Amino acid sequence: MPGIWIYSEDSAVVRQLLTAGLELKQAMQQPVNVITLNPEAAPGFANAGADRVYVLAGTNPWPESYAAAITGILEQEQASVFLAGATMRGKDLAAQVAAGLNTGLVTDALSLQYLDGAIETTRLLYGGLAVCTETAALPALVTIPPRTFAEAAAQAGQGEIRTIEVENTDDRVTVSNVCPILRQGADIAAAGRVVCVGRGLAKQEDLAMAEQLAAAAGAEIGCTRGIAEDYHWLPSDRYIGISGQKIKPELYIGMGISGQVQHVVGIRDAKIIVAIDTNEKAPIFEAADYGIVGDMYEIVPLLTAALQKK
Repeated sequence: MPGIWIYSEDSAVVRQLLTAGLELKQAMQQPVNVITLNPEAAPGFANAGADRVYVLAGTNPWPESYAAAITGILEQEQASVFLAGATMRGKDLAAQVAAGLNTGLVTDALSLQYLDGAIETTRLLYGGLAVCTETAALPALVTIPPRTFAEAAAQAGQGEIRTIEVENTDDRVTVSNVCPILRQGADIAAAGRVVCVGRGLAKQEDLAMAEQLAAAAGAEIGCTRGIAEDYHWLPSDRYIGISGQKIKPELYIGMGISGQVQHVVGIRDAKIIVAIDTNEKAPIFEAADYGIVGDMYEIVPLLTAALQKK
């Protein structure tokens, strides 16, 4: 039966995609179905608006190996829309599914709507300098970055849960070793407040000033690419920008950051952007809600002191 299908190996992303799926459900009058590899998360999806949840039970632990099984389900059910989380693994799987169904794929969509029998999407181009609007004919396959939508809330109804046994063995590729990424501190992509430092910082020891402001504001420390990859003052998972972390905090405070487009793309979804820089013509002020033109070595300690009094 035609419907809207959702998949991600990340359960939090599934709940975010459910928000998008439920909006399409109202417009298309078709059920929303979730495909998951996590049986423990299935009841939560069924509680958050999914009409049916399909739990794929296989022996292979790697999510990518389920592409053929998912393709088969979508083909059999004549799916109208397939929404996948745009994680590294999600993009890989979505590309395989698109190839298996011989259809197109829109990647990294920031919005979507059902319009004139097709799915219209928007996504950023040229490092955020332009917005591209694309129309995908049904069946439409779309990947959506994490945290684009809020997580779907629990609802009164309870969807159906089904378990499907699948064969997903593929001996052409084997994994000999897994080395997890060791993060230092919290994930800044999920932080509610972020203090970000740029090349305006004179020396590494001055990071202590930013850390004091972050502690007073209840924020995490982020940085520009130069701080992480050129100076190596902070780990790369703290780097915010088009090829780094993209954040959506309630509050972002930039210290000594000029605001090149590569960085602004990573902060554009922040609710409130505060910029501190000596150059009144710095591009960061065009993106900022509040701008302070001045020496951050004078301004930041005053901000920190004021916050500590509260």
